[in-house]
Amino acid sequence: MGRDLQVRVATPEDFEWIHELRHRVYAAELGQHPPDPAGRLRDGLDDGGNVYLVAARGPARIGFVSLTPPWSGRYALDKYLTRDELPLLTDEDPFEVRILTVEPRWRATAAAPLLMYAALRWTAARGGRRVVAMGRAELLDMYLAVGLRPVGRTVHSGAVTFEVLTGEVIELTRRARERYGAALERLRSAVDWRLDMSFAPRPDGCEHGGASFTAIGTDFRTLHRREQVVAADVLDAWFPPAPGVRAALAEDPAWAARTSPPSGAEGLLAEIATARSLPMETLAVGAGSSDLIFRAFGQWLTPGSRVLLTDPCYGEYAHVTERVIGCRVDRFRLRREDGWRIDPDRLSAAVGSGRYDLVVVVNPNNPTGRHAPAAELRSAIAAAPAGTRWWIDEAYLGYVDPAESLAELAATDPRVVVCTSLSKMYALSGLRAAYLVAEPSTAAELRRRTPPWPVGLPAQLAAVAALRDPEHYRDRWRRTHELRRQLATALAGLDEDLAVEESVANFLTVTLPPDGPSAAELVAECRRHDVYLRDLSPLSPRYQGRTVRIAVRDTAENARIVAAWGAALEALRSGSGSGSGSRTGSASRVETPAVAAVAAVGSV
Repeated sequence: MGRDLQVRVATPEDFEWIHELRHRVYAAELGQHPPDPAGRLRDGLDDGGNVYLVAARGPARIGFVSLTPPWSGRYALDKYLTRDELPLLTDEDPFEVRILTVEPRWRATAAAPLLMYAALRWTAARGGRRVVAMGRAELLDMYLAVGLRPVGRTVHSGAVTFEVLTGEVIELTRRARERYGAALERLRSAVDWRLDMSFAPRPDGCEHGGASFTAIGTDFRTLHRREQVVAADVLDAWFPPAPGVRAALAEDPAWAARTSPPSGAEGLLAEIATARSLPMETLAVGAGSSDLIFRAFGQWLTPGSRVLLTDPCYGEYAHVTERVIGCRVDRFRLRREDGWRIDPDRLSAAVGSGRYDLVVVVNPNNPTGRHAPAAELRSAIAAAPAGTRWWIDEAYLGYVDPAESLAELAATDPRVVVCTSLSKMYALSGLRAAYLVAEPSTAAELRRRTPPWPVGLPAQLAAVAALRDPEHYRDRWRRTHELRRQLATALAGLDEDLAVEESVANFLTVTLPPDGPSAAELVAECRRHDVYLRDLSPLSPRYQGRTVRIAVRDTAENARIVAAWGAALEALRSGSGSGSGSRTGSASRVETPAVAAVAAVGSV
């Protein structure tokens, strides 16, 4: 391949060539469709359904692949099979990958593998967890080699026979990196990658916020940059901790740094018990809620466990259950048209089968920002089978009402555990302190599995002081609601096509219109102004690649967010924006093992 190979989303100018190449291959070459006098083969899903990724060398287009996302509401496979015959189209929200097509002269190059990999990355960046495809029967071994597997259905289209195939995005990504890692690294440094996601996923496969710290400097040599960067991609508090916290940290920092803390955080446990009116034996502490999640889930769950997560949901839960432990995970889908509300009756029906070992509910939910009333959750838990454990994450409950906590229930019901971070509500994210509430035997077992000194001395000092000043935080939480409303009003005023949704906590979400820039493009453009926001696309296909989460900051930083958003919209609509695709230099001809097989034209 030449030095100017690029991969991009198809532009309107590409479609004449796409339809002409499809006709040459699928009508003339393969006999899958009857010839058209105009020499064009169009697709019924092109009108609002399909997305095409194109590989080009300079002005010459050399291949494309088509994707149909689940939010289009229909698939090409619907022409051949009913949803009863292929329930995964309804149950799994798959992305359909189709019609990988390469110009004949480029079929012996890496064009087809590159397009397949691009389709996988595009799918993952939109929260896709499964793909479905039709693969030509004579190429089945090739599809098996890349990780796809037959579902037991065969379809016929003209003279061509296809196997229906599926694969999990996690597994397909792992296999691609393991089998073709060296070739992909050569491509990474060679291809002009113009898609709105990175070429490679994070090493741990879990998407987090916090990219703003890369702008400040993770080696801590340029910490002055913190004054220039608006870190609205993480949900840290905009306000400082209580005066007593700052006094405790400042009194003797040298002593606090060099001194081992109480080994079991006894004083912190006692303060939590007092502040929350809970028996001390029902508590366990950790260095942030993620510490408690990893520790508890690692004890309770195995690869044979089945877990129910809401969708969308805080990404750490899917990461731990699916990728670290390897559980079977099902999703309880929340819907924008329902206001992202958890319907307690629908939840009870989903859990009532008794097949779940664990149900996770983040309440208020991050990232939807909705709160499920405690009474509704209590009813759902009461109706659930005895063998189902519930994990209730209340990291943001202070922004609603501490009286809505299920901690009292968790202290007595062995099926319920409540986890609460002190990071977000108490402005202690940098110190890492959290606790969970469980009936005494469950809490005792977790404490036994906790290493000594689980929370550092500065964090223990700060957390104790914070819990002793509830009025300071109540005032800050009230002010957060005011700032959020002001930010929402200002963002909505930029463009009537923006859908601004306030949460009950310290963030809001903004959804871009379907015909506008993607969330990833908008987020990347805002970074040019040192404003960091969170693209929610990787968390769930519910967001359709168009929703951004914004943490509430103080008045001045909120004004910078609004200004950066407006400038980014203007730049992207005028075509002057940078986008988020990483243009990583020139391309060279790259061959891979099995290129001849993978590059063969098929309806993948």
